[in-house]
Amino acid sequence: MAEKRDQRRLAAIVVADVVGYSRLMETDETGTLAALRERRTAILEPVVKSHSGRIVKLMGDGVLIEFASAVNAVKGALELQEKFAVANEPVPEDHRIILRIGINLGDVIGEGSDIFGDGVNIAARLEGLANPGGIVVSATVRDHVTGKLELSLEDLGEHILKNIAKPVRVYRAGTGGTHDRAAPPPLTLPAKPSIAVLPFVNLSGDAEQQYFCDGITEDIITELSRFRQMQVASRNSTSRFRGNDIDMIRAGRELGVQYLVEGSVRRMGPRLRITAQLIDAVTGNHIWAERFDNAQDEIFEVQDRVVRTIVGTLAGRLNMAGAEMARRKPPASLAAYELVLRADALSWGTPEGEAEARQLFKKAVEIDPGYARAYAQLSFSFQREWSRDMSDSNRLQDEAFEMARKAVSLDENDTLCQLAMAWAQVYRGAHELAEQHIAKALALNPNQPSTQSDLAIFYNLRGEPEKAIAGLLEASRIDPYYTPSWHWGELGAAYFNARRYDEAIAAMRRSTSLSVWQQAYLAACYALAGKPDLAEECAAQLLRRVPEFSFRRFLAKQPLARPADLQHLAKGLRQAGLPE
Repeated sequence: MAEKRDQRRLAAIVVADVVGYSRLMETDETGTLAALRERRTAILEPVVKSHSGRIVKLMGDGVLIEFASAVNAVKGALELQEKFAVANEPVPEDHRIILRIGINLGDVIGEGSDIFGDGVNIAARLEGLANPGGIVVSATVRDHVTGKLELSLEDLGEHILKNIAKPVRVYRAGTGGTHDRAAPPPLTLPAKPSIAVLPFVNLSGDAEQQYFCDGITEDIITELSRFRQMQVASRNSTSRFRGNDIDMIRAGRELGVQYLVEGSVRRMGPRLRITAQLIDAVTGNHIWAERFDNAQDEIFEVQDRVVRTIVGTLAGRLNMAGAEMARRKPPASLAAYELVLRADALSWGTPEGEAEARQLFKKAVEIDPGYARAYAQLSFSFQREWSRDMSDSNRLQDEAFEMARKAVSLDENDTLCQLAMAWAQVYRGAHELAEQHIAKALALNPNQPSTQSDLAIFYNLRGEPEKAIAGLLEASRIDPYYTPSWHWGELGAAYFNARRYDEAIAAMRRSTSLSVWQQAYLAACYALAGKPDLAEECAAQLLRRVPEFSFRRFLAKQPLARPADLQHLAKGLRQAGLPE
């Protein structure tokens, strides 16, 4: 008798695939195929059999498995991940075979040995939502295993899955092992449209051109951030999603955005080719894609076209037609633009790096005297040097102010120019004027965490440290990946001014590169916290960095508005043993 066809039944479906399969094959095709065969024979087949499952089919880097119950499916998936993790321990990270797994309980249609239907499709879509080494299950699976298995089930909310009519509630399943924590929990999608720009890929074949791609990425982020109706993820958040092999659904979930922009840059002699794509991060579908072939000196026009197209596309979908952009003026010279990008990519934590960056900024304004951002960066450079300088000269402070004044006069609608003027005014003691410029910077670009941090630091200097602490913590809560090197030092300074020394020390210890003035604050923290040995050691390190350090001259450069805060800092520096 012929086997019955089109049999409908309830089944627990497991779909698993290998993370980064294309990259693994490109790196070592023979070794990857051999490892996959070995894992299937030694782990996959025995585990499926032990939990009364059936391998329906192998699909290149993936597998479709059917179980009779949701409990068996989850137990089998957990054992698979555990055994794959053990097998990966002796293997170099870039050669590891890591699975993502999705599980659904639903109707399937049997045809011969194969199965079809929404039950299978949902499992396949869920697999794409899982972390590397992780498991994601549907609400139907969760309902059947609750109380029957010892595992955690984290609610990830409802998701719209491609080609599935109704939203599906999704849960992350785990036992608390390290492989369950491959990525941070997903962020809640904001009420207003949200977007992230992933790092543009450098296709020029020259690693030195990466700074150029990163600069283009950051400029597109900056321009998109000007739209108040849109929330834009910062560059700090998106920088880890670099390369060609990115799971867009997972990236969108982790960044907490509804839309993603990805692209690439290729230099071909005097011409540039830029590709850009707008992606629906919930479904993974491409909304818009375009290629731009232009002469290099037309790069700024291309950036504007990319931004206009993205916003225009979302406007039609999201009723944002009334949005208007506060446009900043692009540089007139590509050469000047590249010099600023190259300087931005340098480390400013050393005198050598700072000096090289300043020379590049100076050269940029020589080439393009109308380039406002180059003047703003020069202003910041002079401010940093003045704060480190132990002489009584105000020459550097005056130069910083002049560069900031020039930047704002050239382009008052650039956030960086407004911030340069704000800090130039702070160091002149003009706190009210500084606050006006910070407010203008926030109005121009309300989505930038660093600008929010600038406001918080200003509150600390003005004598409102608790407000400053709340602002700095909020910046890192909004964007969990926002941790620039100076963040922890500034947070520590705010805790110090709030007389919360232990918290100040804990924050500063998290920094990988404290500035000279931040290290002075740390020495004072140790002293006032009753830790004289640590205070003495920290002070000695500071004097090795700046042998001519004088805490009276240092205090003269601290723009603290409250005399009590200056006296408090002086007490800590004196107790730390720093020379007057």
